[in-house]
Amino acid sequence: MKTTKRILKYLAITLFAIALWIVTVVSSTMNGWWRESITNESDIKSFIHAVNDEVKNQFVGNFAMATINNGKVEAEIFHTAGTVVDRNTVFQVASLSKWVSAVGVMKLVENGKLDLDVPVSTYLTRWQLPESKYNNDKVTVRRLLSHTAGLTDGLGYSGFESEESIQELEASLTNAADADKGVSGVVEVGVEPGEFKYSGGGFTLLQLLVEEVSGESFTSYMKNTIFEPLNMNYSNYKWNEDSGYKLVEFYNDDGSEAKHYRYTSLAATSLYTSISDLELFFQFFMKGKNNEPIGRNVLKPETLKSMREVHATSLGMDIWGLGTILYTKTDNGDFIIGHDGKSTPPINTAVRLNPETGDGIIVLETGNSDLATKLASEWVFWKTKKVDVILFAMSEDKMKSIIGRGVISIVILSILMGVIRYRKKYAKRTK
Repeated sequence: MKTTKRILKYLAITLFAIALWIVTVVSSTMNGWWRESITNESDIKSFIHAVNDEVKNQFVGNFAMATINNGKVEAEIFHTAGTVVDRNTVFQVASLSKWVSAVGVMKLVENGKLDLDVPVSTYLTRWQLPESKYNNDKVTVRRLLSHTAGLTDGLGYSGFESEESIQELEASLTNAADADKGVSGVVEVGVEPGEFKYSGGGFTLLQLLVEEVSGESFTSYMKNTIFEPLNMNYSNYKWNEDSGYKLVEFYNDDGSEAKHYRYTSLAATSLYTSISDLELFFQFFMKGKNNEPIGRNVLKPETLKSMREVHATSLGMDIWGLGTILYTKTDNGDFIIGHDGKSTPPINTAVRLNPETGDGIIVLETGNSDLATKLASEWVFWKTKKVDVILFAMSEDKMKSIIGRGVISIVILSILMGVIRYRKKYAKRTK
């Protein structure tokens, strides 16, 4: 009986030590207790120097970055492996497109043409969600924007090599021909709506919704409603070979030139834009130097603020608003917001925006799958000493490895201590 109690005691102590270790490692990762900043200096020149070092150490085909301080552009840097890149060079920005598309959707909400909480089926005539065991009426604009509509498409779009091969919108929603490997590509409700599950297909459905409600093509609607009023002259959801604008060269991660892919999924992944235009989009979220209003009379300030209210959580962390990622809380309880984009061949883009201070960073690049995201999240840590949700995710493998090694060490130590204690007691009994 005593032996059983002793074993249970050791087991309880071991489990407590393991739990304490896990909590300590997770907390330290979330709070950056052991993380070093990209630079120990607080001035922008030191940050730029550190970024240039990172770019030199990692292959990148083309690279453009801007940092913003109090709403004003404070620095721009460019790197290229081919044709020179400048502030007006046009990049494809992958899923960063979703944040900009969400602004277009919210304009229809503000104008009373869409209701955030009405079933999307109410507005659709060209296509409908397939029947499922879940209630499709729970799929709303709010849930599509926040990836909580229960869609299980897993998209990820790989794109098409030519304009002629692009799939029709309705056909893509039924079964995307350019779905990434290993995902269904079928836009349907596969889990209970309300749960967070990232869905590229949800934004393709929003694209159709915009066309149905506005009576325009998605490209035309975004140009007329968002880009032209904001003077975003280099931005479009379809590339026009006759535009006269300079399109960035695409690269594979081995340095070879890559193909330029086109997409059906315009709202989800096909925005073409420049650093100069994204600076204007960034400034759209705050008052201008000449007292231009937040939203620039395109959207109301309260509409933009509603986009960063919490609509989705994961692992207890607030992660998503309406079309925008909530990276980390600000000092006054708001959020640093923005979006990242990633596709193959490697395109990686990222924006971080602190609406309280007007500070932020924009990074666009080709030829590296995660450099833009890493640098943008490093900027957040450099500025705030907070680990954002993306940097936390990028640290997850290392965190799991540390937890695993610690758990093994605790178990071995507990066994050794038990054996040593048992031998001491046995030796006393045999004297």
